[in-house]
Amino acid sequence: MESYPFSYDPGTPFIQQAADWVADVFYELLPEAGFEVRDEQIYMAFQLEKAFADKQIIFAEAGVGTGKTLAYLLYAVCYARYTRKPAVIACADESLIEQLVKPEGDIAKLARHLDLIIDARLGKSPDQYLCLKKLDLARMEANSDINWEEIAAGLPGFVNSSAPMQAFHAYGDRRDYPQLNDEQWNTINWDPFQDCFTCDRRHRCGQTLSRDYYRRAADIIICSHDYYLEHVWTYEGRKREGQLPLLPEHSSVVFDEGHLLESAAMKAFGYKMKHTTFEGLITRLLQNEIRESLAVLIDEAIVQSEVMFDAFGQSNLHVAGSDRREIVLTGALLSEVRRFRDIISAIEEELVFEGELYTLDHYQLRIVEEHMEMLQKALLLFEQPESSVISWVEDSPEGLMLSVMPGTVKEMLKNQVFHLRMPVVFSSATMAVERSFRYLADSLGIESFLSFSVDSPYAYQEQMEVLAPQWPLADGFDGKMKEAVRFLQQTGGRALILFPTREELLQFKERTGLEPMLKGMSFYYEGDREISHLISAFQQEEESVLCAVSLWEGLDIPGPSLMNVMIWSLPFPPLDPVFNARRKAVDDPFQEVDMPYMLLRLRQGIGRLIRSRDDSGIVVLMGEELRTQPEVREKVRSVLPKGVELKP
Repeated sequence: MESYPFSYDPGTPFIQQAADWVADVFYELLPEAGFEVRDEQIYMAFQLEKAFADKQIIFAEAGVGTGKTLAYLLYAVCYARYTRKPAVIACADESLIEQLVKPEGDIAKLARHLDLIIDARLGKSPDQYLCLKKLDLARMEANSDINWEEIAAGLPGFVNSSAPMQAFHAYGDRRDYPQLNDEQWNTINWDPFQDCFTCDRRHRCGQTLSRDYYRRAADIIICSHDYYLEHVWTYEGRKREGQLPLLPEHSSVVFDEGHLLESAAMKAFGYKMKHTTFEGLITRLLQNEIRESLAVLIDEAIVQSEVMFDAFGQSNLHVAGSDRREIVLTGALLSEVRRFRDIISAIEEELVFEGELYTLDHYQLRIVEEHMEMLQKALLLFEQPESSVISWVEDSPEGLMLSVMPGTVKEMLKNQVFHLRMPVVFSSATMAVERSFRYLADSLGIESFLSFSVDSPYAYQEQMEVLAPQWPLADGFDGKMKEAVRFLQQTGGRALILFPTREELLQFKERTGLEPMLKGMSFYYEGDREISHLISAFQQEEESVLCAVSLWEGLDIPGPSLMNVMIWSLPFPPLDPVFNARRKAVDDPFQEVDMPYMLLRLRQGIGRLIRSRDDSGIVVLMGEELRTQPEVREKVRSVLPKGVELKP
């Protein structure tokens, strides 16, 4: 661990000394290195001082270009060294992580210009790693155009060796396989149905070995929201199983793009289940010498699992534009769920006796017990009021998959995250709703917090033009496509097109090859390759177009490569079970759910255009609602940067 970046006086409060050093950084060190230091950035830095001094939660809304990342990194690194525990920077998704840690990113800049060695390590989500078991299966099936044997041959030598490991280097990261599209990657990556606990290759798995590496970080661990919340959700269970938590004890947390934390929490605190997975889990117990009464219950559980899944398959509603089918909680369905839970409870009681007889493998027993406890937690939600559970089914190659998540996560977050006495920073350019942070705080179960908001220093009225083109609505997609082609020609590519759904992106992708006016223009589509490689290719090839679903936040491409941000449709939330549950819980779903979500996401999308004082360009809003719903048009006008008008 590096020493403090300033001379430490034990007789003076540490945070006060850190704040004095931060002031020196912004007023002297960075300007001497050629940085343009902004008043908004300095203001944010001194707001963060109080949050770290008093170990409080703070909502830090800072507009594009304020340099908020540098401000929270300075405090996070100092505090990590003071407490001897790393800080955790949790980003909304993997692409944001890549932006933070890239060679020209903010961490590298700080280290270089302040002459610091910053020990920052990545804690990537499990699905960002190759699964050796799934790769073996893909090699055996060999029903793809991909040469899986070549990928297997490229693994480090220690992976398939039985000899003691003398050295380790990271491998199996999604970034290492940019040639694979998302569907191909999903063939060989980790997924929630992989049982890592009993895998005989887990000690040479890239995911496991990388986890051991980042746990030893001295300054910063960078992960996704999903992964941080997975750490929270599995913390007690992993301790009971004798395993280390996913993340080590840490000194502070920064939630970058913090307005997205609630959605990540609902996902992380949920449970996925398939009949085939449950059957494979429970039949492990039959491989041991067990009493007949337990064997009978296991057989009953397998049969009842099939019956219950049949009931879920019959009691659901199709959701337009979604693969998720919303579950209808009928009396018959709830009866089958209750029957299944009763059998699981009986098995759990039997396992207590079996454990005392020492006839079962102790490790296997703990794994089965932990899975059944999680399963009970999920299915118990169906016994609560309907608003307490969000559930759906969708098809998978192994049969129906059930997803269950709590209707609200505020109590879990309040009890498992925000009760901890440590600094927690929510950082984003867009978090307040009508200048208030109460909406976000209430949704997360946060009662007491600090907050501030500073505007972007950029002259948007001079740098940005926002256009709402008009075309005959009767022309439908053809009319919209004609306008898109016109604006792409106008900027010579150099465009980011943001789609609310993957279906819309694929429809656009299918059409671009048929447009003669787009011949010779390079298009990069999210899902075709690993996302950071797509972003890099787009940035390096000026006259190109990047089409994406997930890059509404965090994408930072200053300069001439991006002069046109096109919003293909206004980003209203989908009609899926998650948002339908939110809609049912309010009096006016459109005003209280759909509109706030759309406006927040729209502000983020617009923010991708101007990333420096020298940038300029256009934002093209293609939403039909701007013409058919005057109320929507006025709301959109209200969230545009100061001085920017909506033009036809």
